[in-house]
Amino acid sequence: MQDALAVAATAANFDAKELRRVLGAFVTGVTVVTTIDETGRAWGLTANSFSSVSLEPPLVLWSQSRRSPSHAAFAASACFAVNILAEDQIALSNRFATSGIDKFSGVETDPGMDGLPLLRGCSAWLECKVVSQMPGGDHTIFVGEVRAVRRSERRSLVFGSGQYLVADAHDLGRPPPGLGTTVQSQLHAARIGARAMSRLAEQFDETVALAVWGNHGPTITAWQPSSTPVSRSLPLGLALRVTSTATGLALAANLPPQATRRFIDAELAANASGETVGPANEAALSELLAQVRARGLAFRAPGVFYGSDRMVNAISAPVLDASGHAVIALTAIGDAERFDGLADNPLSSALRAAAEDLSERLGHRGDAPRTEPVVNAPL
Repeated sequence: MQDALAVAATAANFDAKELRRVLGAFVTGVTVVTTIDETGRAWGLTANSFSSVSLEPPLVLWSQSRRSPSHAAFAASACFAVNILAEDQIALSNRFATSGIDKFSGVETDPGMDGLPLLRGCSAWLECKVVSQMPGGDHTIFVGEVRAVRRSERRSLVFGSGQYLVADAHDLGRPPPGLGTTVQSQLHAARIGARAMSRLAEQFDETVALAVWGNHGPTITAWQPSSTPVSRSLPLGLALRVTSTATGLALAANLPPQATRRFIDAELAANASGETVGPANEAALSELLAQVRARGLAFRAPGVFYGSDRMVNAISAPVLDASGHAVIALTAIGDAERFDGLADNPLSSALRAAAEDLSERLGHRGDAPRTEPVVNAPL
């Protein structure tokens, strides 16, 4: 294996395209570096090669292709400014990455030291004096001493794997300070659960939904479709039945009776009359819910997907907070002809593992007794 890895790493076995793809795995911020030439003309370009070098003295660097139209201007200048773009400045990033246009036309700037153009609305700015230039392959590496800095409260734009990304705080495996009420837990769980939902959908190429317990019972708040989604219409805010959906059972099995009772009573009556399909009495439902708690998963037999005639299966895993109650559910949904929603399989195992990981991040301990959550007044 080691010999194989060594062979894969030799220069003869990768090209510039592959190198660019691998380097794209390193996520960076996005900057626009600006300067002025001896005539006072402003120059600028988008760069994510920016990096800090030293605090004492304060040094930073960035690199520029020697083929860049603005290379001569930067090479001749004694100073430059680094404008760290904010998350809503994608258009500005694209503009300064485009050749053959007047990049500063219509762009609002403020004058910095030595007249350096500082782009408005950025996350941060650094004004630098060039202390060295050195060749770096087909690029020139500029090292600058930082002479002035400014910082706004705007979050920075992020770039990785060839696309713009959104910077967000990592939960570090722990809930935020003060997390304790059901509403707070649900908001935090939805934020970190959305990431897990995306990863599962990408890994297994199945449609995955995130659901909460809302005023109308189980409610879908986010979707991550597969390459062949179960429907062209994946509505947000879709309220689901409790007793006959995997999502409903996953949530209800881990919620206090006062939260679920009115929905369950109405559905049991409808099931018993034959109006709807599902457990017809309390004993049958209790057995189902006990199975969900024991397995950490709820399964749904084939049924018609909302607003279509397509038969689907579903698997749902509850995410529990520190009190032991469900705050969200992650649900995988697929075409019944190929998606096995009635047995343990790699997807159901991954779904359960993701839910357990999220529960642990929310402070849940599997061996801890359940406590009643703080009841918040309705908004």
